[in-house]
Amino acid sequence: MKNDSLSFWERLYIKEVLKGLILTSKHFFQNMKVHILNLFGVKTERKGAVTIQYPEEKKSLSTRHRNLHRLTVREDDSPRCVACMMCETICPAKCIYIVAGEHPDPSIEKYPVSFDIDLGICVYCGFCVEACPEDAIRMDTRMLEIASYSREGMKYNKEMLMDHNKYCKKD
Repeated sequence: MKNDSLSFWERLYIKEVLKGLILTSKHFFQNMKVHILNLFGVKTERKGAVTIQYPEEKKSLSTRHRNLHRLTVREDDSPRCVACMMCETICPAKCIYIVAGEHPDPSIEKYPVSFDIDLGICVYCGFCVEACPEDAIRMDTRMLEIASYSREGMKYNKEMLMDHNKYCKKD
């Protein structure tokens, strides 16, 4: 039977710590060499690794990136949502809560009296955006700072979701 206990020197992990330091130093100095060569115009085809100084510097996002939700609005600033409940039904996290009401305009059947999203349990799958027949909900605000000190702070209501339109270009 094999004895799997570690020796005294193995339990200190000095050898493993040194291996990690050597590997990290190797990457650091290789990257430093590339930056210095690029500084003097040598071997400019290879770019060195660059760290983004977030939050002062923001990384550009893909146009397909899904982030904070917004409710689009009509020309009269009323929500485009017709409270069809498609987004609420398809949401796998069950984080959308809609209360429908009769719209005063007879050409529009219903409107959301309340439209709440609990971002604390949302999985940002985008099914709600794809299911909406009115293009009333989008995830294109490009806002990544979605944080709160409480669970209640992660719940966004209709007014908050419509307020995000000012961060997006009109289309």
